[in-house]
Amino acid sequence: MDKQRCISTAAETEEDRFLLARIYDKLTHGAERDFFACTGFLSPREQAMTRRMLPSLPLVFFGGCDGAERRMACYLPEYLDEDYLMSEDGPAAAVRAAYYEKDVLTHRDFLGSLMGAGIKRETIGDIYVSTGQCDFLAVRQILPYLLENLVSAGRTRLHLAAIPLADIQRPIVERQEMRDTVPSLRLDCLVGAAFSMARGPAAQLIAAGRVAVNDLVCLKGDRQLREGDRIAVRGFGKAALSAVGGPTRKGRISVVLERWV
Repeated sequence: MDKQRCISTAAETEEDRFLLARIYDKLTHGAERDFFACTGFLSPREQAMTRRMLPSLPLVFFGGCDGAERRMACYLPEYLDEDYLMSEDGPAAAVRAAYYEKDVLTHRDFLGSLMGAGIKRETIGDIYVSTGQCDFLAVRQILPYLLENLVSAGRTRLHLAAIPLADIQRPIVERQEMRDTVPSLRLDCLVGAAFSMARGPAAQLIAAGRVAVNDLVCLKGDRQLREGDRIAVRGFGKAALSAVGGPTRKGRISVVLERWV
């Protein structure tokens, strides 16, 4: 594989190029020597760029639990199966931070405390906050440091313990089903339908780089979407085109959208 060509097919910014160069080196090095290799936790956009950069490499994206958003890109040699990822020797560890249940803490509180403790963002996976506890994922190598150094979030004292990955508790994500008709399956039409706005403001958001399709920014309002495509609009939320029906009597297309609420 030509490294620079692979990176150029996926990178959108110079910062992307630096990140993708590190990912490329780590994963291809493992594949060439047939040993386990993985990245830190990647955002959905970074995962999509990695797939685009290395389409022929058999990668597994692992976030520690079903439905994880931030995931590691992993190369598994033939002598390992995916059960290894969930084992105590695998690349990810889970931590539960317990605290006084009447204190109100948010995702931002925990992320800020982690960064304040000198922990890099790519070493932390999803953070699941609920009443009185927060479960989150971390690169296994930093687990001892975490357990010793993360003592509070804001002014709230934390009591940390490592837990099995299978014990992670994720808050239920509610989705609202919306049925509508659109003149076409263009991105600007579907952004308008999903987020209750006119096509003009939807087109402006797309042109401003605030809309992603399947985790990659899309600047083309006329892009045709397909059933199963996901839309994320910065500042508004996420939605998915879950079903496409037939034309109506007026020539419009019936669609079913799911919006995260």
